[in-house]
Amino acid sequence: MVAGRAWPLWQNYLWLMDLLEEILDVPTSEGEMAVVIKQPIDSPANGGSWPTVMIMIDAPGIRKATHQFMAKLASTGYRVITPDLHHRQGRMVHVEPEQAAADPSIRGHVQAWIKAMTDEQIQRDIDDALAATGANQGPLGTIGFCLGARAVVRVMTRLPNRFVCGAGWHPSFLADDQADSPHLTPEQIVGNLYLGIGDADKVQSIAMHQRFLDATAEMPHVKVDIWLGADHGFTWPGYATYNEVASNGCWTKTIAMFERHLT
Repeated sequence: MVAGRAWPLWQNYLWLMDLLEEILDVPTSEGEMAVVIKQPIDSPANGGSWPTVMIMIDAPGIRKATHQFMAKLASTGYRVITPDLHHRQGRMVHVEPEQAAADPSIRGHVQAWIKAMTDEQIQRDIDDALAATGANQGPLGTIGFCLGARAVVRVMTRLPNRFVCGAGWHPSFLADDQADSPHLTPEQIVGNLYLGIGDADKVQSIAMHQRFLDATAEMPHVKVDIWLGADHGFTWPGYATYNEVASNGCWTKTIAMFERHLT
């Protein structure tokens, strides 16, 4: 349980309520997968249930920063679910920034985790997480960071009646040279999609996304912000590439979208 306290990140928002936090070990066809859940302890004032948002992780895995972000989001009135998409590598494997700084070779391990993942595996993980957490009714939202943004686009096109809105922060892999690249079927995106991209992203430049941006440019339900001076991973306070303007801007746009479509 997390007691209410002052929150120093994301524009000094307050944790508004106590949270229920749990980790489920969910059976899948490829071994157990941990699913982290955070939600307000109390029920909504209307007596219903909290709207659900699924987080799609970035490459370093479910780490302290992920838990902090989930807690902040949950404290604003959401049930937040994060499946451990790296579960094939071990239970909740992750890398903290100080570990990567102390041992640069760790980055090679993280790259191997990414290369070992497929779209199909991630989508199966999403389905298993939804089934295990009982998130089988009502509209869903999602946020994906880095490679998680591709998972957001995939699930919004695959389950358009469930995932009605999603956001990708400093996204990766939105366009490639494969026959199933996300940029080739933009018409399948029917929900509201928000993307926040840094113009100084050294990992996934705007040019790498351009085919996706061009394909969705005339779609009113796809909104894109280009954040000046923001590098890859701008979300995370305490990290070298943290950009307060971009992080808080994406937060504001994403929460506003969730409020319109999930509450």
